[in-house]
Amino acid sequence: SRTFPDSLRHTPSTGRRWTQLMLGELSARNLVRFVRTNGAGKLWLVTEHGADAVEALGTRAEPRRKVIAPAHAAGPLRQHTLAVNQAAIAFVLAARARGDECGPLSWRHEIAHPIGRPPGRRHGEQLITDALLTYLHTDPDGAATLHHRFIELDRATLPVDALAAKLTRYARLYRYAPDTKPGEPSRPGWIAHYPAFPAVHVLLAGARRRALERRLEQVIALAHTDPELTHTPQVAISFAHLDDLDDLDTDGPFAHIFVELTNPERLVDWLNHPATDGTRA
Repeated sequence: SRTFPDSLRHTPSTGRRWTQLMLGELSARNLVRFVRTNGAGKLWLVTEHGADAVEALGTRAEPRRKVIAPAHAAGPLRQHTLAVNQAAIAFVLAARARGDECGPLSWRHEIAHPIGRPPGRRHGEQLITDALLTYLHTDPDGAATLHHRFIELDRATLPVDALAAKLTRYARLYRYAPDTKPGEPSRPGWIAHYPAFPAVHVLLAGARRRALERRLEQVIALAHTDPELTHTPQVAISFAHLDDLDDLDTDGPFAHIFVELTNPERLVDWLNHPATDGTRA
């Protein structure tokens, strides 16, 4: 089943062959097309005509038109996009196993947020999170809670200080308040979109385990020296290996695989529930 992962996300009650037939039908109608990857697999992407059809849907929450050229889809960013999708599938499958709500429309790529002008610059900047997750979780007592999460996928392609710098931008997002009209109270911009500031999950991939562990230690050390992060404890950041998140045999995101930035010795699950012994191995 893992050989055709998006069928698990979009068509869980059907087999791989049915999904292939549907993709063939969409391709015949010029709604999607595919490009072959180096591994002889097919990478599907929407066409201009398909983008028109999607934008016409009345259930669209926001305009998200973005048509990617085949060469770009199969280029260097392909592994990053597939890894983000892998994370999405892990949460979707975990939700189905528990009777929670998290489906294909609960996951959005590259969500941009304004974070204001940095010192000495005229123009404002944006923080673009790799993905935004929405997950409706039901507790054993029946209480339902809607969770939002920012997802950052790190494939060890950037310097560690660049990853730490992006985490700092989440602190700026928390504090940024757009300009208001005279007499109107100032409030952070994120409040218009989220009932609470989403926690940030950084998922590590793209290198051997030992190298990723060293990278994790380095980024935590850098973050602990950053005054913007240390003075913004409301921004909860944790780290996990993508392969651990994808392992549903050990409960995937509900396993105690996340390392907290503020307490690196403590292991928690994605809902911040600590492990029984409470410490990392």
